[in-house]
Amino acid sequence: MSESEHVRVERIDDVGRVVMDRPDRHNAMTPEMAASIAAGLDEHATDDEVRCIVLTGSEHAYNTGADLGSLSGDSSDESAIDEIAGPLHASVRTMTTAPKPVVTGINGIVAGGGLGLALASDVALMADSARIDYAYPRIGLSGDGGITWLLPKLLGLRRAQSFALLGEAFDAPEAVEAGLVTEAVPDAEFEDRLAELATELAEGPTRAYATIRRLLFEGADRSLDDHLRTERDELTGLTETEDYARGIGTFFDDEEPDFVGR
Repeated sequence: MSESEHVRVERIDDVGRVVMDRPDRHNAMTPEMAASIAAGLDEHATDDEVRCIVLTGSEHAYNTGADLGSLSGDSSDESAIDEIAGPLHASVRTMTTAPKPVVTGINGIVAGGGLGLALASDVALMADSARIDYAYPRIGLSGDGGITWLLPKLLGLRRAQSFALLGEAFDAPEAVEAGLVTEAVPDAEFEDRLAELATELAEGPTRAYATIRRLLFEGADRSLDDHLRTERDELTGLTETEDYARGIGTFFDDEEPDFVGR
């Protein structure tokens, strides 16, 4: 597994983990750190032995976007911001297109570009002490990391506008109620619940999950008729998988199928 100073890339059984590890700076990203996150996510996305990807932070930090301490506050920052935005966007693309489920473990404050990483997943688990903040307007910027694409889909347009423009922030229960994250858990139970969710997804029908997530992400870009045809083609294609045979083989016996991800 690849490693870097502020990002750990590891595999535990069928679960691939990318752990952001710069807690003294709330995992604020340097260009090198952003590139390492992107590389780690891509490594797991292309590894057939990995059946679920987890992105989380170390200690009580998730990600607060670019490290603002390295910026000058004028147009000379354009290239510096680009150096982070490029790999950040690559990470979001990988998370939304990987052929396996993706889980984010939001264990601390989320702001700026970290918001895209927090939201671009199938399941988002949030610790009770964590907080989600848009933050960009405070420094006179708009947003990146896919957040202006993701937020209207998750919150609805009006709530997304309020969140982005009026400085609204979400604690964990509010984020669940708004549909921004999947589940909130006490801090003491966070790591165990994160591992439990990832293991459950890793034991599922991986190719069927990949098809489901692709259909969900891409559906809004098709007409209903086109999407119905795509659904039919994808569904019938999955009858050729071993997991389909295993699922049918145990369904009428009320047994849990032993899916193998192919």
